[in-house]
Amino acid sequence: MRTRVKICCIASTTEAQLAVTAGADALGLVSDMLVGSGVVDDALIRHIATASPPPVSRFLLTRCLEPQGIVDHVRQTGVDTVQIVDHVEPSVHRAVREALPGLRIVQVVHVTGPEALDRAKTYGRSAHAVLLDSGSPGADFEELGGTGRTHDWRISAQIVQSCDAPVWLAGGLNPANITEAIHTVRPFGVDLCSGVRTDGRLDPDKLTAFVAAVEAA
Repeated sequence: MRTRVKICCIASTTEAQLAVTAGADALGLVSDMLVGSGVVDDALIRHIATASPPPVSRFLLTRCLEPQGIVDHVRQTGVDTVQIVDHVEPSVHRAVREALPGLRIVQVVHVTGPEALDRAKTYGRSAHAVLLDSGSPGADFEELGGTGRTHDWRISAQIVQSCDAPVWLAGGLNPANITEAIHTVRPFGVDLCSGVRTDGRLDPDKLTAFVAAVEAA
């Protein structure tokens, strides 16, 4: 199966077009995360989402944790997929699915240790997909993505094998390590931000190299 590619931290329609032209299947649009990179305001997210029609998926990264807040945020930004970056109860997924039947829900699981396995399996029964990242939810300095760090891919591989939903892999990916990551984890898709950027801007050469490495893996 072909490994999908999501380019996150898209900050303009120019970056969106660059990513799509390079072969991205999905764009990540980062709302207010308090910490992390690539944050843009909701008006710009809506503008980019509107300018990037299907079949490219447009992911809203939201830290809203209550169903109505998530639903309102999705409606405000006009995306087709929501990525919930912190842990919620599965009942939140069910409530959002009922309110917005056409929306795709991707739940982030921060792989901090073996406990992520059971959490991902649970989420795989209520979300459309699970995304494995390297954040530190609940820490004194909370990180909910965009860390540029890898995590234990052996745990991620176990999650892929046991989860009922498609699994995206994120966290510290770049053109140099993506082949090993795919061979180890075998994810449905891969997601990255800083690994294809230079001085904060999307780098066409790194982007091309990354997509080529994914296709060759």
